Amino acid sequence: MMEKSLLEERFLIIEDNLKRIREEIGETAISAGRNPQEIRLMAVTKTVEPVFINHALACGIDLIGENKVQEFIGKADELKLEGCEVHLIGHLQTNKVRQIVGKVNMIQSVDSVKLADEIGKRSAEKGLTTNILLEINIAKEETKFGLFPEQVLEIIYEISEISGVKVCGLMSVPPIFEDSEKNRSFFSNMHHLFIDIREKKIDNVSMDILSLGMSGDYKQAIMEGSNLIRIGSAIFGARIY
Repeated sequence: MMEKSLLEERFLIIEDNLKRIREEIGETAISAGRNPQEIRLMAVTKTVEPVFINHALACGIDLIGENKVQEFIGKADELKLEGCEVHLIGHLQTNKVRQIVGKVNMIQSVDSVKLADEIGKRSAEKGLTTNILLEINIAKEETKFGLFPEQVLEIIYEISEISGVKVCGLMSVPPIFEDSEKNRSFFSNMHHLFIDIREKKIDNVSMDILSLGMSGDYKQAIMEGSNLIRIGSAIFGARIY
């Protein structure tokens, strides 16, 4: 455990960061003609120790995102999660589905019918319906997971028929640029895709959540319609691996 003075110093950094980010969310939303209350702030807790996650929770964070099944399970018992939602945002292998279904409120990284089918099967075994987002590889990057935009409609119709899951929207991780303005076109394309699907009013597909924007580009994501931003290092500091 850290010395008390270092612990308190990092607590203050987290508090200052959250204050700044919340102000920036509000200012950006207003400048885009949006209601700041529409935009949800997720604290991404990959590699973050429970003591710091709990401090963020005490500062009003009500949504956290974890990347890895084993990491979340390993620290869940130490987290004060009452009143807080947990989403899995990292790539999920089908052989890990059994371990995570029922332990999180949403799985944001569904990128195949096979994975959705496994989530539905394991959810049904527990008498649950698991909320999911479809992960879109909006820039068609070879190194990233996700559905290509032109695949989404056909696949969403297939997934909508799987019992035990409900499609609640889309998520994406666009390329990282030094100039975050370069992501505006990818965010805009995601928003158009989101609206197009929502207007089709597909059964078992609600299209309520557009999960876009991270520490370096969340303002641009808000300008282009994101209503859930995923912030890690800008809250907790640089990750320690």
